[in-house]
Amino acid sequence: MNTFVFTVLVLSAIAILLAVILYFVAQKFKVVEDSRIDDVAALLPGANCGGCGYAGCRAYAEACVKADSLDNLYCPPGGAATMKQVAECLGKVAPEKEPMVAVLRCAGACDKRERVNIYDGASSCAISAALYAGDTGCSFGCLSSGDCMRVCSFDAIKMNKATGLPEINEEKCTACNACVKVCPHHIIELRKTGPKSRRIFVSCVNKDKGGIAKKACSVACTGCTKCQKVCTFDAITIENNLAYIDYIKCRLCRKCTSECPTGAIVEVNFPKREALDVKREAS
Repeated sequence: MNTFVFTVLVLSAIAILLAVILYFVAQKFKVVEDSRIDDVAALLPGANCGGCGYAGCRAYAEACVKADSLDNLYCPPGGAATMKQVAECLGKVAPEKEPMVAVLRCAGACDKRERVNIYDGASSCAISAALYAGDTGCSFGCLSSGDCMRVCSFDAIKMNKATGLPEINEEKCTACNACVKVCPHHIIELRKTGPKSRRIFVSCVNKDKGGIAKKACSVACTGCTKCQKVCTFDAITIENNLAYIDYIKCRLCRKCTSECPTGAIVEVNFPKREALDVKREAS
């Protein structure tokens, strides 16, 4: 037999043998993906924001399909409406969760915090926080470089050039938690949207003692305990010279805002109280 023909036959036989082996191996180890993953993924917003705790919408969809229940699975951008659709698709019960929104726990605008130096480095909160305490006397407040704005996938945050602070559009905010994670000073927090979108919180994270905090920022919390004393719902705690309002216990009575001498307690979407403004100006 011709050497060339023999070589071709041997190689062909080896190729056929390998093909058969590969076929059986593929059948042995093939992974059959549940078609419901695609169905659930199609119901999601597709933002891939990571607010659910997973790498993206498809990874979240896979987790929903494999989970016994949806109790610990929630899509912040989609909200209750999307979770209801996902539950119907999978024949499960959708978790009920109150709407949340990001709030800024720093009221130290440019006219409230005196600048003590000028930062001339990269425009990044993370970098400036790693290098120094900030360009004001408050080492806890907003660094004003806009990292939170850049990570927001929903265009819900804009930097106010006049105040140097980010402004959160509550209608666009999906509570995806991206801005909370990226802020090096942890001044952004997720809180319940509240009835009629009304919220009360301490817009300060300064843990310095009262006199030092007030010198650095005129609207800083001084830990004076006045708000805590008037709260009849045990919603306010004072720790490390700083007041904090528990949004679960808070009943939005607004007694604390009337007592706060510096205006560190912010009330959102309530009717304006001119008498309170006059009182603070007098003090």
